Amino acid sequence: MTHPPAHGDADSSRYEIRVQGQLDRHWSDWFGGLTVAIHGDGTSTLTGPVVDQAALQGLLRRIGDLGVTLISLNVTNETEEEDRDLSTE
Repeated sequence: MTHPPAHGDADSSRYEIRVQGQLDRHWSDWFGGLTVAIHGDGTSTLTGPVVDQAALQGLLRRIGDLGVTLISLNVTNETEEEDRDLSTE
């Protein structure tokens, strides 16, 4: 039987969720510890690991509960980003 990865495991996917509106950084706890970045264009980005699809759906429901508009949802892979950085040197 396969078990979902624990929060913070290497198998967790990292997500970048961009929303319309400026969320205060105190929302980080409410969004499962995701990092909240506020941008000058009136948007905010939530970034961090999400353990599975059920947790991701929960985060998206919370965004909907706030009434803010979802702009984008991206899976990020730090290893690929590091590889790209190394290849440009």
